[in-house]
Amino acid sequence: MNVVGATELVESNSYLKRYQGEGNHVTGDSAEVMTAIYEEQINLVILQRPLSDDVEDYCQKLVDHNPNFNLRSAINHKKPSQSLKSLLPDLAGQSAFIEDLTLLLEMYTCLFDLEEVGLRLQVLDRAMCPRFHIDKLGCRLVSTYQGQGTEWLRNCDVDRSKLGTGNMGLSDEESGLYPHAASIQQVNNGAVVLLKGDGWYGNEGLGAVHRSPAVSLNEKRVVVTMDFA
Repeated sequence: MNVVGATELVESNSYLKRYQGEGNHVTGDSAEVMTAIYEEQINLVILQRPLSDDVEDYCQKLVDHNPNFNLRSAINHKKPSQSLKSLLPDLAGQSAFIEDLTLLLEMYTCLFDLEEVGLRLQVLDRAMCPRFHIDKLGCRLVSTYQGQGTEWLRNCDVDRSKLGTGNMGLSDEESGLYPHAASIQQVNNGAVVLLKGDGWYGNEGLGAVHRSPAVSLNEKRVVVTMDFA
């Protein structure tokens, strides 16, 4: 996957026009789809992609050998693979996993012109953010390497007055936040999602509404997130 310069692509506008009428989200299978996050009405972008067997095998070994693994680090854009090699467990398939994670880091730093990325990689046995919410930041990248992906709501299916304390102590299912269970969307395993938050300029109150999926007994998820450092 090649990363297309965000400024160049947004200025051309020809690519983004293909997605008009899709509401607040865009889905594609090419890295250039990620630049659609710069479009004003878009607050969620999904890059669909498969994971190699080696990457999936490494994630399973990580779960087996480090079931409580939790990495937080600021990664410089210049030598990300070297930093990752020193931070990740030396298990079979490590090089393939580092290559894949480095690709995501390079796309994220290129897209937002960053010197450093705040990286978090976790093995999870519970939902970290079980309620639908909006992030109070610029734009977060999330990718689930193993397990169920992030759940989200389209703008047309969410009553934002029911977020946070507006739920009046009721669950997401009971509060009227969304009309019915079929409204809940879910990102595929391996896909990359960009979630525009309230911290994005001009986007206050309009961030992507999302939550972590419920985790079944004995289920493990391997999730990576990236933020502006």
